[in-house]
Amino acid sequence: MIDEDTRYEAVRSRDARFDGEFFFAVETTGIYCRPSCPAVTPKRQNVRYYTTAAAAQGSGFRACRRCRPDAVPGSAEWNVRADVVGRAMRLIGDGVVDREGVGGLAGRLGYSARQVQRQLTAEVGAGPVALARAQRAHTARVLLQTTPLRVTEIAFAAGFASVRQFNDTMREVYARTPTQLRADAPDRQRAVAAGAGIPLRLAHRGAYQARPVFDLLARERVPGVEELTGDRPGSRIFRRTLRLPHGTGVVSVDEARHEQPGARAEHRGGWLDARIHLTDLRDLTTAVGRLRRLFDLDADPYAIDERLGADPRLAPLVAARPGLRSPGAADPEELALRIVAGPTESARLVERYGKRLDAPCGALDRLFPAPDALADEPGTLGALARALADGTLRLDAGADRDDAEACLRTLPGLDARTAALIRMRALGDPDVTVPGDAPPGADATGAAWRPWRSYARQHLSAEGQS
Repeated sequence: MIDEDTRYEAVRSRDARFDGEFFFAVETTGIYCRPSCPAVTPKRQNVRYYTTAAAAQGSGFRACRRCRPDAVPGSAEWNVRADVVGRAMRLIGDGVVDREGVGGLAGRLGYSARQVQRQLTAEVGAGPVALARAQRAHTARVLLQTTPLRVTEIAFAAGFASVRQFNDTMREVYARTPTQLRADAPDRQRAVAAGAGIPLRLAHRGAYQARPVFDLLARERVPGVEELTGDRPGSRIFRRTLRLPHGTGVVSVDEARHEQPGARAEHRGGWLDARIHLTDLRDLTTAVGRLRRLFDLDADPYAIDERLGADPRLAPLVAARPGLRSPGAADPEELALRIVAGPTESARLVERYGKRLDAPCGALDRLFPAPDALADEPGTLGALARALADGTLRLDAGADRDDAEACLRTLPGLDARTAALIRMRALGDPDVTVPGDAPPGADATGAAWRPWRSYARQHLSAEGQS
């Protein structure tokens, strides 16, 4: 837990390292902000702190128009934690409450709705409905300011039950009507609105080593589903298709990193430019969340580098690549199947079973096959596909990681190394040691690297490829 003195010092020094880790509100203005907000520092006695934007909104504060606190990276804590609160936050981020309600969220977690409400309120200051509401408001603001859609279309695309609910929420959260929010968009942003797709900035905190992530995606890409354009590091664009709850999507992410203006150099975060094409705009929140997990954009590089940099074996590697990430998965089930199948077989599966897009986008014309389409495949691949298809194995954002790994180990032919790789990548676990990966003379468990063993593996892998 961050104490109040540290929080106020972060606000006073406009420390971007804490953006998304907490929010502060000013009682005299009724506004809440991110810690790096460039506005005049408020008096300490007037400041209140919140774990989530939803908690600040629930206390009657509206979002700052200057620092846009709804656009910060997510807290790294939810990726680390394996308890019910961490799992619930990941599921809410994936849009489960909008699609299935609080009852659906509770059912996935194995708790009653009342228990989930109580635990979330106690730890993050807001229940699942309020957290989902804050997320809907952010989605709606993005759509208002980046697309030419009518306000009514945006209301339902963002997940609101009615236009009245949408209007009331936007006024409460931003102190602006939807029409005013649209008018607030910069001319540059409105100029691209009529083009295909939704342009987004995918924010991250601290340094970000984009090249190793894009190199990995280049090695793993499956034709028809993924492609990497551009021939020079720093100028490449990764594109892929997505199967989403309401439809399909094609997403693209630019390797070029943009730095957050105004922050101190040692605390400076930034963003990656992305563009998302969706057949159903209700999938925007889910698509963004999956991209963030794929590119590991909610990580806390300060905590990771401090811990790993204390190890003499890793210190020079961390110094050479500050902010190295541990990529996750855009589709956990797909990635698990690809890990088991291997690249050559994955390409064959796409060619034989991949569903064609109604509107191909360049070389991207298929989705990776769903698990039920591969259930009749022989061996380990078929066993994995059947376990995913019938729900025996869950790899969604709220899956219990220990239960998932235990289930994986029961599948015929699936060894401990493969199970660990699936846990690290598909489930986004930041603290996995992969059997056989420890360097000579190192502790095979990687105990000194906890809770960031997945990142230690990335550093060692990057060293071997340099």
